[in-house]
Amino acid sequence: MDKISLAGLALGLIAILGGQILEGGHVGSLVQPTALLIVLGGTLGAVLLQSPFHVFKRGVLMAKWVWVPPVIEQKRMIDQILTWSQQSRREGLLALENYIPGIKDEFTRKGLQLLVDGADPERIRELMEVEIGTFEDEWRQSAKIWDSAGGYSPTIGILGAVMGLIHVMENLSDPTKLGAGIAVAFVATIYGVGLANLIYLPIAGKLKYYISRMVASREMLIDGLVGIALGDNPRIIEGRLRGYLL
Repeated sequence: MDKISLAGLALGLIAILGGQILEGGHVGSLVQPTALLIVLGGTLGAVLLQSPFHVFKRGVLMAKWVWVPPVIEQKRMIDQILTWSQQSRREGLLALENYIPGIKDEFTRKGLQLLVDGADPERIRELMEVEIGTFEDEWRQSAKIWDSAGGYSPTIGILGAVMGLIHVMENLSDPTKLGAGIAVAFVATIYGVGLANLIYLPIAGKLKYYISRMVASREMLIDGLVGIALGDNPRIIEGRLRGYLL
């Protein structure tokens, strides 16, 4: 569990609701199911319209990374690459073939297979970087649905406020309802801006961070495999790979 995400969300909500109370307002006045329906439904519809379903689905599933980050074991990968490097220097590249069946990650397995097959170092880099490009593009497209939601939500909130004001104008004959009606109308704007800046855009930012770390891990693997293919000293490989660590 990523506690800082939970703390950030809680702090944001407490600040907003606390400010409402300190100003003499009531928290209950911010609870408007109709306005929430307009903002959530309108934003969801806009995002679905612009995104293929498989991209949308993957983006929604990725949201769990905000609370449970993906496992990115760069230090373990460095140790693994150094083990391969040392063994290849002792017994040759073919000795690394025994490691392939035990590797679960398809990208790592493919890279090691290319190395064992004696592929040229630059060829290894070229083939693997193509896969990295595809991987990064797919995952960033999925993360962008949260960026898009953050862009649409405030506008949908304004649309909800205008709809509320139209309803108020229809009841001008009853002045006692005007103040409450206008207040209700502007709650939609609060929902739109609040969801965008407290939920959607922060989620997008965190997902992009994890994607960048996953890409860096794959680039680190390529560097290690190329170093082994070139016959570099394990210490040189280790020094280069540790530059990827944050």
